[in-house]
Amino acid sequence: ETPAYLTVIDIAGLVRGAAQGEGLGNAFLSHVRSVDALFHLCRGFEDPGVMHVDGSVDPVRDLETIHYELLLRDIDWLQKIHQEWKAVVTKLGSGTGGTAIEKKKKEDFATVEKLLQWVEQGNDIRTGEWTNKEIEVINGQYLLTAKPMIYLVNISEQEYLDLHKKPHPAMEKIQGWIDEHHPGDLLIPFSGSFENQLALFNDSPEDKQTATAGAEIVSALPEIVVRGREALNLQQFFTAGPGEVRSWTIRKNTLAPQAAGVIHTDFERGFIMAEVMKMDDLKELGSEAAVKAAGKYQMKGKDYTMEDGDVVYFKFNVTKKK
Repeated sequence: ETPAYLTVIDIAGLVRGAAQGEGLGNAFLSHVRSVDALFHLCRGFEDPGVMHVDGSVDPVRDLETIHYELLLRDIDWLQKIHQEWKAVVTKLGSGTGGTAIEKKKKEDFATVEKLLQWVEQGNDIRTGEWTNKEIEVINGQYLLTAKPMIYLVNISEQEYLDLHKKPHPAMEKIQGWIDEHHPGDLLIPFSGSFENQLALFNDSPEDKQTATAGAEIVSALPEIVVRGREALNLQQFFTAGPGEVRSWTIRKNTLAPQAAGVIHTDFERGFIMAEVMKMDDLKELGSEAAVKAAGKYQMKGKDYTMEDGDVVYFKFNVTKKK
């Protein structure tokens, strides 16, 4: 088996004043710029043996600190870009004339002005509505508040085990803050201590039952990975042979030939068709033969849009390039 993977980079925590150089300062913020999405981890457990940088546990305060510092960084960056591009556009003169390149520079500058006004009003870039041309400018600037964000709250092991009985006392406050500032963003509770204990046990059902004291409690990690992939607009498909089952990662709305190209460029260049069955059908019916017998084994052409969890066999024919 060769599974798909999601690369997660653990970056040291952001402290108040990072935009002005506190803590890791700009080094931290430059690391964040290079990623595609953010898991925002905040502390929700009380433990006198684990010190908090602010002296007390307050996840809403921590959320506000991160939000403020990322916003300040985007404001600072856009102010610099605005100043640089304004000098260029001023030399081009007013009016709508000029070459295509000059017109684009003026349009891009207008977008930067719009973005700067938006963040200076305290808004994250990802909460605005932007045109395709404006999105091109946003993507080119690697703005921190434009990145998809998932909120993770680390609670104690007992609080995690009790979630099915009663909500965590801070969860409602955290969800309220998210609903106010970033409606639609996801909040996932987990317990680092529970995950660590679970990892120490083997994969047998008996061991897992021991780790969870007999309760039907599962790891939050699979959901975190799945939600992370969704935030990145990713999905997976599977290929299978006699000796290997492999998972491949593609963007949502990828067509079959381009998905084949992820395996090998020749597959895309010589694409003929894709034989597709759904993972749920395969799991339910038990075998490829049973899927075929049920009429759920499909032949798809070049215009087929891949779906998450497709099990695929690509047919292709590659001739030598002239």
